Amino acid sequence: MDQVTDGGGQSTAGEAGGAVTRWQIISFAGLVLLLFVGVPVIFGKLPYFITVLTNAAVLSFISLGVWITFSIGRMNLAQGAFALVGGYVTAVLATRYGISFWVCLPLSGLVSAGLGALIGWPMLRLKGVYFAMTTLSLTEAIRLLALNGGDITKGATGIVSVPPPGAIRILGLTVVPPFSSANPMPYYFLASAILALGLIAVWRLSTSRLGWVFRSLRQNEDLATSIGINVARYRVTAFSLCCFMAGIGGAFFVAFQQNIYPSTYTIADSVNFLLYCFLGGLDYLFGPVVGAFLLVISFELLHAVQDYQALIYGVLMIFCMLCLPNGILSLRLRRLGERQHSKT
Repeated sequence: MDQVTDGGGQSTAGEAGGAVTRWQIISFAGLVLLLFVGVPVIFGKLPYFITVLTNAAVLSFISLGVWITFSIGRMNLAQGAFALVGGYVTAVLATRYGISFWVCLPLSGLVSAGLGALIGWPMLRLKGVYFAMTTLSLTEAIRLLALNGGDITKGATGIVSVPPPGAIRILGLTVVPPFSSANPMPYYFLASAILALGLIAVWRLSTSRLGWVFRSLRQNEDLATSIGINVARYRVTAFSLCCFMAGIGGAFFVAFQQNIYPSTYTIADSVNFLLYCFLGGLDYLFGPVVGAFLLVISFELLHAVQDYQALIYGVLMIFCMLCLPNGILSLRLRRLGERQHSKT
């Protein structure tokens, strides 16, 4: 997000700001090709693996929102809460009122963003561990509200039989065919499209004036205030964007699973969204994506040793944090520095 120094002593711009680099263009193009061409060709006949990749894609998208709050110097542990809000908005509107998923999707994001702005205005005055613990409490509070929501949320039994996304027709022409729970591939394509659009949007945000203002808040809020920046407004803006992405992700997940319960997103999920960012690297836009895909896939691979799954998973996480404190993507800068050093 800021200026970082590579292994050769050269200062290079972090992924969050500055001009588009060749590596960024190649990386994004490669990711798009892999998501939309490589995966369907290689794993098209493996529905279980497609389901895992779909989950990883939507979790990556939700984690991008957490990455935004890191840019203003806040550790957000409430992302699961706003994903749950977005999920319930879609579930209630679709099952009670028969509203199309394609209308529910943006509405869920907007409701989550509005709630985030309302709660965030007083809460964002807190910093450090105080803000983190408050957001942690918020996640549990939202879960308890869903658990005791009566006829609206159906309590512990949750909302089931949520209809899948229907067809999109323009002038009588079917642009998007109706989805089916028997075929996960359309969901995978939709999740990949949402992730790609999210990456583009967050990249544009981080390289804009707004992105630079966000990073100035992380560095020194008092200094930002002294030069006329409305700190409170920009903090709420960043948090609302984060909540919007959580709401979109939660809405998609409900349509994909066709049910939602108060336990669908818990404190553990909110912590995982942070871990995805840490593992991939906080200084890199692709950090949450790399972290989410690696952790989700590795967790599924460990099903063979289910009794020790959590233990092995935890040990691997500790190992990565100790050996790569700046994230997996920091290896690229390290290798680049070594290459430049060898040339000199």
